[in-house]
Amino acid sequence: MNLFLAEDDASLQEILAISLRKRGHEVTLANDGVDALLSIKEHTFDLLILDVMLPKLSGWDLAETVRKFQSSVPILFITAKGEKEDMIQSYISGGNDFLRKPFHLEELFFRIEELGKRTDKMEQFQLGKFTFNPVRQELSFLHSTQILSHKESALLHYLCQKKGELLPRKEVLLALWGNDDFFSARNMDAYISKLRKRLKGDENVQILNIRGLGYKLIT
Repeated sequence: MNLFLAEDDASLQEILAISLRKRGHEVTLANDGVDALLSIKEHTFDLLILDVMLPKLSGWDLAETVRKFQSSVPILFITAKGEKEDMIQSYISGGNDFLRKPFHLEELFFRIEELGKRTDKMEQFQLGKFTFNPVRQELSFLHSTQILSHKESALLHYLCQKKGELLPRKEVLLALWGNDDFFSARNMDAYISKLRKRLKGDENVQILNIRGLGYKLIT
């Protein structure tokens, strides 16, 4: 699996990274919440492992932000905070599982495997004759499959979650680009054009541009 680990304790981060890589996983690392968010926006991961007490941006706040543009990626929290309220907050923030420090590596491996099984069963979206799998970033049509870029997949996933609804441009820009400046807006328009080309196999599937307001995905 392609894992992301955000942990500010350097010693623990090294131990976990080495152990996970020995089990065949790819592991990307971050030391604080801000760097973690940037990496998650730029890359696709099968699972996020987040320490709750990250500097700059806590694991809880990070998860809440991630859930605005990635609803399906599993999130496993690891933390020394062990109160019932902390566990509840982890789930409220968008987490799928919660592991209390200190923990045995075998327990971590088991949690990762279980979350990986859930990933395989995650939602797909039917868009007319197309099937979209946001986890694998695949857009299938009849007997052919297109592999989308990370940004294409994130944008289409966002549209699918609000299918038939008007999505304000500013909302999409802030969720997926982090700001709504001129250059980000032009970049988003370019990705909308790319998605329209990918979806042209079914004329009933359209991404409408509601001038001055935003976009709407219809099927």
